[in-house]
Amino acid sequence: MGKVASTLAGSPNAAPASQPDGFASVAVLGQNGTTGGAGGPVVTATNAADFLDYIDTIGPMVIQVSGVIRISSKQGVRPNKTIIGIGSAEITGGGLDFYRSYNVIVRNINFTAAEDDAINVGQNSHHIWIDHNRFAGAVDGSVDIVRGADYVTVSWNHFDHADKSMLIGHSDGAASTDTGHLKVSIHHNFFDHSRQRHPRVRFGEPVHVYNNYFLGNALYGVASTENAGVLVEGNYFRDVPFPLHSASGYADSGPGRAVQRGNVFVNSGQPETSGTVVEPRTYYPYQLDSATNVPALVTAGAGVGRLT
Repeated sequence: MGKVASTLAGSPNAAPASQPDGFASVAVLGQNGTTGGAGGPVVTATNAADFLDYIDTIGPMVIQVSGVIRISSKQGVRPNKTIIGIGSAEITGGGLDFYRSYNVIVRNINFTAAEDDAINVGQNSHHIWIDHNRFAGAVDGSVDIVRGADYVTVSWNHFDHADKSMLIGHSDGAASTDTGHLKVSIHHNFFDHSRQRHPRVRFGEPVHVYNNYFLGNALYGVASTENAGVLVEGNYFRDVPFPLHSASGYADSGPGRAVQRGNVFVNSGQPETSGTVVEPRTYYPYQLDSATNVPALVTAGAGVGRLT
């Protein structure tokens, strides 16, 4: 069992935030954090035609999703949008695509059976907050963050028996576009018998993986490759044979750097660490929950229907 650092908070944090923390909160690139569609009209999408029209609208907009929205492929989302489920909201069959987009919030939605990625954050997109969603059945990735994307927070989501949960950096050959980018915060997610990529990282630094619950991940927990810098702290790993790959690389990808601290490992393997990583506190303040509290916190708070 890992030793919990004395600097960790001893009691659970307050209710889930109504605004982003982590990298999505950083004031940079012309953004004062991530505000989504605040200040724009509030609309409700109950069918695919309206939903696709709304996400393609120029200007800020709060898009409430109601019921089941059936789409295909990956559909582009323009900047300055909040996409939030009300009631039992579901997007099925396809996913969301961010291409040079920014300042977008996605919350409280069931993403099911995407024929490709459920959410693809790509091509220099930035300030994206993905919070309190559920991902199940995507043919490819649940959440991919690639091609120079930056300042992304993935928080309080339920990855429900997903295969490829989260890829950060799409290719071993993308050093020229990805080095210096792919700064991502990943916290309070429930990786619930999801198989791999929690995340798999190339080049990004720092990628901050904290206070997540890893349960029964058959292939591995986290992989840092191609000189990525990943900090893994305050997480709870149960029944994870390979919690962390780094020094030996993974698959065809070369070694990455990874630091682990304050994690709990139950019936799990030993984490592989290597080198040093830029501290996330260089960019934003944060407080950790004790890793021993993480299973209860995350199972109670992650996923849809948990917003206050």
